[in-house]
Amino acid sequence: MAAHLGAHETMEVHEILTSTIDGINLFQLYRPHVKDQQLLQILDRQLQFMINEYNQTVQMLNNQGNGQAVPYRTVKNIAPIYGLNNPAAQTPNISMNQMDDRDVASGMLGCHKASASMKMIAALECADPQLRRTMQQGAVNCAEQAYEVWQYMNQNGHYQVPTMKEMTTNTVLNSYQPTTMNNMNMPQMQQQTMAPMNTMNTMNTMRQ
Repeated sequence: MAAHLGAHETMEVHEILTSTIDGINLFQLYRPHVKDQQLLQILDRQLQFMINEYNQTVQMLNNQGNGQAVPYRTVKNIAPIYGLNNPAAQTPNISMNQMDDRDVASGMLGCHKASASMKMIAALECADPQLRRTMQQGAVNCAEQAYEVWQYMNQNGHYQVPTMKEMTTNTVLNSYQPTTMNNMNMPQMQQQTMAPMNTMNTMNTMRQ
């Protein structure tokens, strides 16, 4: 595959693979600072998945694999907790010895968010369909991993979700209503769109 990639998508893949290596290295640096066993299980599971996904991508590029991206499966989904409950003040750590579970989880979450965005942008620039699907699935995988970390943080009070008053929320969302437009209107709309174009073409022909 590699010899048939365009210049643009080659550089996109270069950026993705470099970022993936950075993420794997970062997770390994985080690991000694984790105290919560639940977070440690999440980190280890995600780290192993990231390594496998990286290897599969490299093998695909070297025509050594089937190129089928594997989806990430979260262990469970938990109902989110909404509202603020005395959120703790946030300040940078003075030294690395102060790093705790919240710091690690927040770093993991930020890594997955950035990777999801990069991979989806890369997918939009890919000409090769197989590589495009790999980048798309990679973006979804990062989003799933990010949500798994977010759920851990949310359940432990590390990532609280502020809300608006119910009336305000309902007012904003209820301001959007279904359109009366349907497929039956499309032929008429196309005719109306084509009419000005036909007129312009006729005028251009007369000028010539």
